Amino acid sequence: MFDRSSPAAAPRIWEVGALCRAIADALEARFNPVAVRGEITGFSRASSGHCYFSIKDANGQLRCAMFRRAATLLDFSPRDGELVEVRGRLGVYEARGDLQFIVESMQRAGQGALFEQFLRLKVQLDAEGLFDTARKRPLPLQPRGIGLVTSAGAAALHDVVTALRRRVPHIPVVLVPAQVQGVAAPPSIIAALSKLYLLAQAGQAPGADSNRHPPIDVILLVRGGGSIEDLWAFNDEQLARTIVQSPVPLVSGVGHETDFTIADFCADLRAPTPTAAAELVAQPREVWLGALGLLAGRLSDGVQRQLDTRHQRLDQAAARLGRPSGLVARQQLQLARLAQRMRHGVLLKMQRLAQRQQTLETQLPQALQRSAAQHAERLDRAALRLELLDPRLVLQRGYALLTDTSGQAVTSVRQAQPGDALRATLADGAVDVTVSQPRLL
Repeated sequence: MFDRSSPAAAPRIWEVGALCRAIADALEARFNPVAVRGEITGFSRASSGHCYFSIKDANGQLRCAMFRRAATLLDFSPRDGELVEVRGRLGVYEARGDLQFIVESMQRAGQGALFEQFLRLKVQLDAEGLFDTARKRPLPLQPRGIGLVTSAGAAALHDVVTALRRRVPHIPVVLVPAQVQGVAAPPSIIAALSKLYLLAQAGQAPGADSNRHPPIDVILLVRGGGSIEDLWAFNDEQLARTIVQSPVPLVSGVGHETDFTIADFCADLRAPTPTAAAELVAQPREVWLGALGLLAGRLSDGVQRQLDTRHQRLDQAAARLGRPSGLVARQQLQLARLAQRMRHGVLLKMQRLAQRQQTLETQLPQALQRSAAQHAERLDRAALRLELLDPRLVLQRGYALLTDTSGQAVTSVRQAQPGDALRATLADGAVDVTVSQPRLL
């Protein structure tokens, strides 16, 4: 301390720690306890359970710490952009000389301005179908080329390139750098994506020159973690519409696992980190080499089985060809059996024919007698029928047969004219008659 009334008095020399404690005591006496309303930014939870973040508004920002005991009493999970009311005490973190607010309780006070804007855009784009899962495409198992959009100086670029180089060093990567933070970031990202879209479409065209431009089958849009303000470029509406126009599957790897942006919902797949995004599109080369080895083994086994089968058939054929006398002997034996069967069949046939001939010789006289008797009987019946048809039998009953001079039978009175000479044949002779007067009945 120094005496203002004495201009010559020198100011008191403080030790740093003592001055920090004095300031902390002054804050404690002047402000504490205190309640603050603001928007969360930069929220993180340490492995110890303590939470660290900042409370801000349009005019200022205050660092906060919430120890594990108070954090376990929270009934919600704080996140960047939320508007909260915190109660606690102001203090000085003497190790760094920083002003910090020790939070003893926290409750929601409504959504922050940026978060509310995020939710409004999310609802709008969701209603338009930009988040529809039906339009999202599966990632290629083995892309021919990978497009990458991120900042050229970002740690995310190093993480992605390291992962791709480790897992798939044979796949080409086309980097189109872009700004990923700030007001100029959205148009920069859109321009980078548009360039990759043209390259992807050119690579898919028939007859494309793969030596000049490697074909791009998937695109990575990545950025490291940060506050909601740092990631705000990925909540741009025009960028969202550009993402859904990608001609190939697009993977979004923005921020940490707990960070979500509009770009994540529009992408074909969201990865929790940039490294995870690289791993999703790059199956390790060892996996494919192992699969190829397995297929090669199966192919080799199949070929070997076929060779063994063919060798076995060849051995059997060689065995048959190596002893032709055996084949000839089998054929001769078969021929002898067939000749014996033929002789036996001919002999049996001749015996049957001889027996039939003997039977026929025995039965022939009887058959001839029966046939002659049958024919005689038939002849007698025919003679009887013929005798019954003899016209003389009719004449004996008093009938006469009239004929004209030419011998034609007269059967109608219209054939006779008065004075015609006719002959009437009777049972015992003929009488010549002359027609006097024909009469019709």
